[in-house]
Amino acid sequence: MPRWKKILYSLLVTAALVAGGLFGWSFLQRPDTCTGGIERIGGECIGVDGSGYDFGTPEISAVARAIAQENKRIERQSHVTVAMMLPFQSDRAAQRRQIRSDLQGAYLGQLRANQGEGEPPKIRLVLANPGRDYTHQSRVVDTLLRMADSPEDRLRAVTGFNLSLDATEDAVRRLTENRIPVLASRITGDRIANEDGADGMAKSRFPGLARIIPTNHDVAQALAAFNGDRGRENRRTVLVYDTRPDSYDESLAKAFSGIEEKGPPGPAAMSFASPSIDEAGSTGNQFTQIANNICDTEADTVYFAGRTLHLRLFALKLAQVGCEKRHYTIISGSDAASLRLNMTAKDWDQLRGADGEAKVTVQYAAPAHPDAWSTELTAWKRRWRASHDREPAGDELPQYLTEPKAALDDLRKLIETTRRKGTELGSAPDLEDSRTLLVYDGMVTIGTALHQVQSGDATKVPGLEDVGREWSQLQSRHRVQGTSGLICLTSGGNPYDKPVAVVELDPGREGRGKLKFVGLGWPTGREQPKNCVIPSRTS
Repeated sequence: MPRWKKILYSLLVTAALVAGGLFGWSFLQRPDTCTGGIERIGGECIGVDGSGYDFGTPEISAVARAIAQENKRIERQSHVTVAMMLPFQSDRAAQRRQIRSDLQGAYLGQLRANQGEGEPPKIRLVLANPGRDYTHQSRVVDTLLRMADSPEDRLRAVTGFNLSLDATEDAVRRLTENRIPVLASRITGDRIANEDGADGMAKSRFPGLARIIPTNHDVAQALAAFNGDRGRENRRTVLVYDTRPDSYDESLAKAFSGIEEKGPPGPAAMSFASPSIDEAGSTGNQFTQIANNICDTEADTVYFAGRTLHLRLFALKLAQVGCEKRHYTIISGSDAASLRLNMTAKDWDQLRGADGEAKVTVQYAAPAHPDAWSTELTAWKRRWRASHDREPAGDELPQYLTEPKAALDDLRKLIETTRRKGTELGSAPDLEDSRTLLVYDGMVTIGTALHQVQSGDATKVPGLEDVGREWSQLQSRHRVQGTSGLICLTSGGNPYDKPVAVVELDPGREGRGKLKFVGLGWPTGREQPKNCVIPSRTS
């Protein structure tokens, strides 16, 4: 071979090797993706999507597609983006069903917010998956910050947030520090909230944060007021709490320990240590000891500050010990709304004695219950007739019951409308678990704020700070009629005197147990004032 050919071939081979090496290096450095724009990290699909991707969770496939269809329908109209941020993947079937309930509420709320004609802006909804326990929230927040600055995305609010964790708090803090309004629909931890001062002026740790669910402190106050009417005695109650760092558990334990009850002191608080939110670890062994210790006291009511998985184990252990045929009532917070989904037929049998009577009943403060308004309104009318000897006129009926009932009736009609149109939601929404109701109310609240702050040119969308400032205007005349109760936000963005639905999970005599609405609890001990006018804290 001539020398010039040898040189040419050598150069070609070298170039091919260099190109192959560069391609291989580029390929190795390229992030592993689940789909376009969604990165695979440690087996999870992390990122933001509004095109119908289900993050590998088949339970939400149908409703994710429905959201994408609504996004496409309004894409040529004046619109802004709202992100729904919560973990969208789980190894547990019960948890995946809960995610579906959350997402059904978000979609139905999006439909409600987008209904009106001549009411810009419309809402484009995207799903933001921060991973299990919000581990990768920082990456997702990075994306959301870019979307807020993007003239195409125009992100104007972030909602969702279903766990009161340190990582959740970090995400909310960074979003609000960067002027992005946040509406938390399902976190109850006291730490992720702004403080309302004694003079009604807010002390904002998170400027632009609003909540539509009571904090654990308010939940405990509502439970105390509710149970105070039932004459609970101090000597017959005991606190059991988780020592694992978790702001939900911590604030619930603090709130329960502050409840004042009559009579001499009862047994000292008893603690356990769980490994994580969704791991049992050795808690079963710890609960056996705690249950035996409770047996030696007069206590028959247990305030439980812990997560649902551990609450289930504790209830089963308490039933197993069976002290002197004593019946126990366990009282817990809003996380217990998931308990029924995690119970098996064997569990229900275990909570019943040989005679079929319940050994253990779980009472908790649900953020909402579909039977609350009709049940309470029927009881209110009965009391009215007894004292006035006539039927009440329409304007004499209490707003705090009639307006939420009307909102719930409207939601049921909307669900029926989607069914008739053939829109798949994965399953019929389960309103009893409160998730669909709360997330729906959150989206309606965001839509209300967006519509009220929008004025003038329909194509000029509201600014981030304009939306954040609007939260505190949603009171009095501008109260939001939520399915979970009237939403009247304080200067700190907190719901004023928002009621909780006290419910009992009773194993009954057979079957899979019954969820019974017991009554409404109010953080202030009394119903919200007429027109939801928030009083001065000094009055």
